Formats: sequence, C-alpha cells, structure tokens
Amino acid sequence: MKYIPRVLEKQIKKFLKAFCVTGLTGPRQSGKSTMLKQLLKDEYTYVSFDDYRIFDFFYADPQKFMSIYNNKIIFDEVQKAPEIFNYIKLAVDQDRQNYGKFIITGSSQFSFLKCITESLAGRIGLLSLLPFQFSEIPSSQQEASIYKGSYPELVCRNYEYSNEWYSAYLETYLDKDVKLIYNIGDLKDFRRFISLLAAKTSNILNMARFSNDLGVSVPTIKRWLSILEASYIIFFLSPYFNNHGKRIIKSPKVYFYDTGLVAYLTSIQTKELYEKGPLAGPLFENYIISELMKKNLHNKLNHNFYYLRTSNGREIDLIEENHGIKNWIEIKTTSTFKSSMVKPIEEFISKNEQGYLLYQGEDFPYTKDLKILNYQNFLKK
Repeated sequence: MKYIPRVLEKQIKKFLKAFCVTGLTGPRQSGKSTMLKQLLKDEYTYVSFDDYRIFDFFYADPQKFMSIYNNKIIFDEVQKAPEIFNYIKLAVDQDRQNYGKFIITGSSQFSFLKCITESLAGRIGLLSLLPFQFSEIPSSQQEASIYKGSYPELVCRNYEYSNEWYSAYLETYLDKDVKLIYNIGDLKDFRRFISLLAAKTSNILNMARFSNDLGVSVPTIKRWLSILEASYIIFFLSPYFNNHGKRIIKSPKVYFYDTGLVAYLTSIQTKELYEKGPLAGPLFENYIISELMKKNLHNKLNHNFYYLRTSNGREIDLIEENHGIKNWIEIKTTSTFKSSMVKPIEEFISKNEQGYLLYQGEDFPYTKDLKILNYQNFLKK
C-alpha cells in the first residue's frame, strides 16, 4: 500500500532534536510503526516486542541486549517489556547530550505513562498518533470517513471488508490489551458496554444507567471507562463552568476517536443508514469534534476543549480555548441554515471571540464574529 504522509511527522522531527527519548502512543493500527519506519528508515533500527525472539532476548540477557540496541533505536510496544524502561533510563543518563537516542511506542496510555512516571520523567517528550485526520484522507473518501472510519489500513484499501476489519480489530483489542494488560474479567459484559457506549456517543455520560443496564457496579463502569480512554477508544469533553456557576450541567460528554467504530458497533453500514438513522446527529457531532482533537494532538497545539449546557436547555456543542480566547462551535447535520441555529452562540460569545456554525450546506455570510461554514471547508483550514 502507498504510504500517506502524516501531519505528526513534523513534530517527530522536532522532538528528536529536543529529547533523548521520544514517546509515541496511540491506538492499535493508527500507523505508529508504519510512520516511524517510513520517516526514519535510514536512521533508526526498528525493534518490536511483539516479536517473541526480541522479547526472549531482552529477558534472557538485558545487558547484552542493551549493548546492541543502544542508539538510534525504535522500541515498539514497550509496555510488553516494562523492565526496559529502567535500562533506557541508565543508557540516557550516561549520554544525556545525545538527543534522539531512543523512540518508544505503545498502544496503552495507562501502562505507558505509569512506566514513564517511574523511570523517564524529565527525559522524554510525548506525542500521540491517532487515526488519519481529515487532511490525510484522500478527498474522494473524506465524506465516507464519517461512518466508515479513518484507520489507515481501511482508508488505503478504500474501506474494502471494513466490517471484517473492525470485528478483528475489536477481538485483537479485547484479547491483547484488555484481557492481558488489564485483567478485566468478563469480556462479554465489557464488549456489551462498548456497544452501549457507542449508541450514546456525543451524549452526557450517565454511569448509573450503564450500571443498571449491565448489572455491574458504578465503580466497575468507571474502571471500564478509564481502560477505554487509556487505550484511545474514547475521550471525554468536560463541561465549561467559568462565570456560569450552578446553572451548568457538570457531567462530561463521551466521544469515540474513530466514528467508523461507532458505526460498526451500531450496525450503520451504508450512507443511507447513517443519514436516515437516529444516530446521524450524534455521529456527525462526534466526527467533527474527534477531527479537531486529532488536529490538536498531531500539531501539538495544546488547546482546551469543552461543551456547555445550562439547566434551562441552552447548549454549545464545542468550545475551543486557546490562551483564554474561545471559538464557540455549533454542529448541525442539516444542509439548510436557519438563524435559530446560532442563537446559543450569540448569547454566550464575547468580544474578540469567534463563533462557527458547521453544517453540510454552503458557506453563508453572516457577521464578522460568527461564520456559517461547510464542515469540510472548516476542516481544511
């Protein structure tokens, strides 16, 4: 398959000049190994702990292992050999001016960050690679990516056998990450939970309802959510409180990083099922917000994201904050603009801030601080 360059490549190059160790996390199949091999094929040696021979070699003789793999090395899936973090620390401390000495990757934030905190604090720069963002997907497939997903292999194969791919992806995730790393117990209930969560994407999180539906405790639901978040399946949008006090709903909203997975879990297999089904609005909202999350992470923008909903029903889908300056964003699946759609933004927006209505119609002139834009034109910027 032809390699599609990634936006994150620029940050990788920058971090290799700034840190002795660069850490790269992201979900399975997001393209971490492919990107690093392509970007650094003539500079770095690739070593994967998915290879049992590498795994056995390290644990049989770690000193000899590190004497061989000691500079310009990519260690892939390091969470499978957590003891290597101490050896990386020793190698870095003996050669602190050698920037770009190691790159380490993992598909689980939880175990990855735990090892970093214990061994590599102050020695590592962290980056995340998510599935393709809008600008990385060929234009002919951008619209379909809303309900077919944005994992590189799916896009490069023009979504051929996508249902089979997602089925295998979930089984691999459950067996290799959840079962082995997290020791979760009943995988059937956990799988049901993922499906129920997909049906409630873009909604305010109600853990008590999930607890009742599945017959498990709220602490168990909390643990499952943390596992899904740590393995880059879901993310949360916190409510925005500033200057609005107790009128604000305080629970987070839940989203998936890949809307194709949501579509698979809720049996949305065609454009017609997407557009005419009950999840059209939530799926489109999830898609836009996940795209902005990808852009934020891949460009290392460090923007903050919130939603706002008041007790009397006023709601803003997304607030993007950059050093105190806010973009107020409403998201609609419609292709027809009505002025009532922007009333919530007009109520909350302040001077020197920008508002956007993103929908599937044409760009429409409105006011200087409130733009009506086709979502694709917005994502292209």
